[in-house]
Amino acid sequence: MSNTKKVKEFMSKLEHPLKAEMEAVRAIIVNANSKIEEDVKWGGPSFFYKEDLATFNPRIKNYVALIFHKGELLNIKSDFLEEATKGKVYAKFYSMEQVTANKELIEKMVNAWIELMEK
Repeated sequence: MSNTKKVKEFMSKLEHPLKAEMEAVRAIIVNANSKIEEDVKWGGPSFFYKEDLATFNPRIKNYVALIFHKGELLNIKSDFLEEATKGKVYAKFYSMEQVTANKELIEKMVNAWIELMEK
């Protein structure tokens, strides 16, 4: 069950220099596919469908950090994405321009996750 109300409450209290960018990325994710659900997990808004997809790390203040927990499984390559340990992939947004420029990439990752989870 999605906890959108819980996430909205979390975001209303969040103090982050790139809060508008984080809200924009959140909107891209939840609007990319109606099967995506959200909650607050690991200290930030988190997104899932059957398993955990991605989580924001709001403790990082100089950019919006979005961690795709099993991003390597999506097999999506982009200069914007950074591979990390344990199969994670990071998306780091420093500006609203980067959010806008990578909207289709984030939507593609969300929908690839849905497809993977439905196999």
